[in-house]
Amino acid sequence: MIVKERSIPVHIHKLEALLRRLSNTHHKRSKIEEDLGKRLAGYKGEQRIDYPLSFLPEKDYSILHDVRLFDGSHYFQMDTIILSNCFILILEVKNMAGSLYFDSDFNQLIRTLNEKEEPFPDPISQVERQQYQLLRWLRIQKFNRIPIETLVVISSSNAILTTSPNNRQVYEKVILSSKLPAQINKFLKIHPQSAMDEKILAKLTKKIVDCHTPQTIDILNQFSISKNELIKGVLCPGCRLTMNRERGKWVCTTCHHHSNEAHIESLLDYSLLISPIITNREARGFLNITSSEISKNLLKSLNLPFTGNNKSRSYNLSSLQKKHPPTKRMQK
Repeated sequence: MIVKERSIPVHIHKLEALLRRLSNTHHKRSKIEEDLGKRLAGYKGEQRIDYPLSFLPEKDYSILHDVRLFDGSHYFQMDTIILSNCFILILEVKNMAGSLYFDSDFNQLIRTLNEKEEPFPDPISQVERQQYQLLRWLRIQKFNRIPIETLVVISSSNAILTTSPNNRQVYEKVILSSKLPAQINKFLKIHPQSAMDEKILAKLTKKIVDCHTPQTIDILNQFSISKNELIKGVLCPGCRLTMNRERGKWVCTTCHHHSNEAHIESLLDYSLLISPIITNREARGFLNITSSEISKNLLKSLNLPFTGNNKSRSYNLSSLQKKHPPTKRMQK
């Protein structure tokens, strides 16, 4: 069964929010769009393994997606972990089309696509490092030694896998996603003995979920962008231009769309790009409104947790993120 669902990475949400808040002529825009494209492709690639995983007996396996743990020295992130009584399996998913050559001499992956060669870090080494770190984490959490297997799963149907004839590791560690259920059955034959009972397995599963630590990303710092470069105001859901506040509503003078709640998306953008904590003054500046009373009423209407009183009051937008989780929106 799926214990931890896969969700759109917050990094993607932050990149989308950043693109919404930058002018079309901003000199960093193409770089941000390229990063977003790669991350969206990676996320879609991870989604493609859901179908082959659906063939696994639910009662025999626990599946956790997008897990990030701390091994005592470093954080490490795994695309998918599959737990059974007999072994743990770490999956590193790559959504890459073209001819993929696994070079064991230099530990790199070379992709040839449209007659262009491009090097990538070796995903086999990457997932083996995750294996080592997970072993460390298990020791810290005082779990007995449990067999850990690793696989690199190529989720694209337009990939051709190649390597040198003597590179046996690739044949053992790299598969197409369609082969995933069969390969898991092979691991079950390799590890027929139970390594933990149902009680220990449930305890381990819960511990992984409890110890998962989402990555925090300062997206403005990543691209060396000042918050002063961001477009302020409430953006129209239709044409993405800024709206005016008129008679208790947000009105777009360009496409004439009107809304009572368009400010919510803008506050979500603020929480993704700047901070989950906001004051009345900061809200006025970002929403581009002049009235302190209007800003206060908008914030109070959202029933946000707050600290402080009167002018020193700060609102926490985290609950807003839970009530209105950001969804993928095409940039215009």
